[in-house]
Amino acid sequence: MATRITHLNPEGLPANPAFSQAVVVEGPVRTIYVGGQNAVTADGTVDGDDVGAQTTRALRNVELVLRAAGAELADIVSWTIYVVDREAIGPGFAAFQRVWSPDDAPPAISVAIVAGLGNPAFLVEISAVAVVAGG
Repeated sequence: MATRITHLNPEGLPANPAFSQAVVVEGPVRTIYVGGQNAVTADGTVDGDDVGAQTTRALRNVELVLRAAGAELADIVSWTIYVVDREAIGPGFAAFQRVWSPDDAPPAISVAIVAGLGNPAFLVEISAVAVVAGG
Protein backbone atom coordinates (compact mmCIF):
# COMPACT_ATOMS: atom_id res chain seq x y z
CA MET A 1 0.00 0.00 0.00
CA ALA A 2 1.40 3.40 -0.94
CA THR A 3 1.58 6.10 1.68
CA ARG A 4 -1.26 8.57 1.49
CA ILE A 5 -1.30 11.84 3.41
CA THR A 6 -4.59 13.72 3.46
CA HIS A 7 -4.94 17.23 4.89
CA LEU A 8 -8.40 17.70 6.36
CA ASN A 9 -10.37 20.89 6.76
CA PRO A 10 -13.88 19.54 7.34
CA GLU A 11 -16.95 21.60 6.64
CA GLY A 12 -18.18 23.17 9.85
CA LEU A 13 -14.68 24.28 10.93
CA PRO A 14 -12.84 27.38 9.76
CA ALA A 15 -10.54 26.93 6.76
CA ASN A 16 -7.20 28.71 7.06
CA PRO A 17 -4.29 28.70 4.62
CA ALA A 18 -1.83 28.60 7.54
CA PHE A 19 -2.88 25.22 9.00
CA SER A 20 -4.87 22.05 8.48
CA GLN A 21 -7.36 20.87 11.10
CA ALA A 22 -5.92 17.35 10.89
CA VAL A 23 -3.52 15.29 8.81
CA VAL A 24 -4.23 11.61 8.14
CA VAL A 25 -1.35 9.26 7.25
CA GLU A 26 -2.09 5.88 5.70
CA GLY A 27 0.26 3.18 4.44
CA PRO A 28 3.77 1.94 5.17
CA VAL A 29 5.63 4.94 6.57
CA ARG A 30 8.41 6.06 8.87
CA THR A 31 7.25 8.58 11.46
CA ILE A 32 9.74 10.98 13.03
CA TYR A 33 8.83 12.66 16.31
CA VAL A 34 11.04 15.72 16.79
CA GLY A 35 11.40 16.69 20.43
CA GLY A 36 11.10 20.31 21.50
CA GLN A 37 13.67 22.44 19.72
CA ASN A 38 14.58 25.93 20.83
CA ALA A 39 17.20 28.56 20.07
CA VAL A 40 20.15 26.63 21.47
CA THR A 41 23.27 26.30 19.30
CA ALA A 42 25.64 23.32 19.14
CA ASP A 43 27.82 24.88 21.84
CA GLY A 44 24.84 25.39 24.16
CA THR A 45 24.43 29.15 23.81
CA VAL A 46 21.06 30.79 23.15
CA ASP A 47 20.82 32.35 19.68
CA GLY A 48 18.64 35.47 19.71
CA ASP A 49 16.84 37.53 22.29
CA ASP A 50 13.46 37.92 20.59
CA VAL A 51 10.77 35.53 19.38
CA GLY A 52 11.56 36.03 15.69
CA ALA A 53 15.28 35.24 16.03
CA GLN A 54 14.69 32.35 18.41
CA THR A 55 11.99 30.87 16.16
CA THR A 56 14.37 31.06 13.20
CA ARG A 57 17.02 29.13 15.16
CA ALA A 58 14.50 26.61 16.50
CA LEU A 59 13.28 25.94 12.95
CA ARG A 60 16.88 25.45 11.78
CA ASN A 61 17.32 22.96 14.62
CA VAL A 62 14.15 21.10 13.59
CA GLU A 63 15.49 21.00 10.04
CA LEU A 64 18.84 19.59 11.24
CA VAL A 65 17.07 16.81 13.15
CA LEU A 66 14.90 15.98 10.15
CA ARG A 67 17.88 15.82 7.79
CA ALA A 68 19.59 13.41 10.18
CA ALA A 69 16.46 11.22 9.95
CA GLY A 70 16.29 11.43 6.15
CA ALA A 71 13.39 13.87 6.11
CA GLU A 72 12.73 17.54 5.36
CA LEU A 73 10.42 20.30 6.54
CA ALA A 74 7.82 19.43 3.90
CA ASP A 75 7.42 16.00 5.57
CA ILE A 76 6.06 17.58 8.76
CA VAL A 77 2.41 16.79 9.40
CA SER A 78 2.09 18.42 12.82
CA TRP A 79 3.79 21.22 14.77
CA THR A 80 3.42 22.15 18.43
CA ILE A 81 4.71 25.61 19.26
CA TYR A 82 5.17 26.97 22.78
CA VAL A 83 5.66 30.72 23.27
CA VAL A 84 6.40 32.41 26.59
CA ASP A 85 3.41 34.53 27.63
CA ARG A 86 5.13 37.89 27.70
CA GLU A 87 6.13 37.69 24.04
CA ALA A 88 4.35 38.77 20.86
CA ILE A 89 3.78 35.76 18.63
CA GLY A 90 3.72 37.62 15.28
CA PRO A 91 7.50 37.57 14.67
CA GLY A 92 7.50 33.82 15.27
CA PHE A 93 4.81 33.25 12.66
CA ALA A 94 6.74 35.49 10.24
CA ALA A 95 9.84 33.29 10.74
CA PHE A 96 7.72 30.19 10.09
CA GLN A 97 6.33 31.68 6.86
CA ARG A 98 9.89 32.28 5.62
CA VAL A 99 10.73 28.55 5.84
CA TRP A 100 7.41 26.89 4.96
CA SER A 101 6.78 26.73 1.21
CA PRO A 102 3.36 28.05 0.17
CA ASP A 103 3.33 25.17 -2.34
CA ASP A 104 3.19 22.61 0.48
CA ALA A 105 -0.08 21.78 2.22
CA PRO A 106 0.01 23.30 5.69
CA PRO A 107 0.42 20.92 8.63
CA ALA A 108 -1.78 20.73 11.69
CA ILE A 109 -0.50 23.32 14.18
CA SER A 110 -1.07 23.85 17.89
CA VAL A 111 0.21 26.94 19.68
CA ALA A 112 0.37 27.23 23.45
CA ILE A 113 1.22 30.32 25.46
CA VAL A 114 3.20 29.16 28.49
CA ALA A 115 4.57 30.76 31.66
CA GLY A 116 8.11 29.63 30.89
CA LEU A 117 10.32 27.02 29.26
CA GLY A 118 13.21 24.82 30.48
CA ASN A 119 15.72 27.68 30.29
CA PRO A 120 14.55 31.19 31.29
CA ALA A 121 16.31 32.60 28.19
CA PHE A 122 14.13 30.50 25.85
CA LEU A 123 11.15 32.35 24.40
CA VAL A 124 9.90 29.65 22.00
CA GLU A 125 10.04 25.86 21.66
CA ILE A 126 8.90 23.82 18.67
CA SER A 127 8.21 20.11 18.36
CA ALA A 128 7.08 18.34 15.21
CA VAL A 129 5.93 15.05 13.74
CA ALA A 130 7.13 14.14 10.25
CA VAL A 131 6.09 11.20 8.08
CA VAL A 132 8.24 9.71 5.32
CA ALA A 133 7.28 6.90 2.98
CA GLY A 134 9.21 3.64 3.23
CA GLY A 135 8.82 2.80 6.90
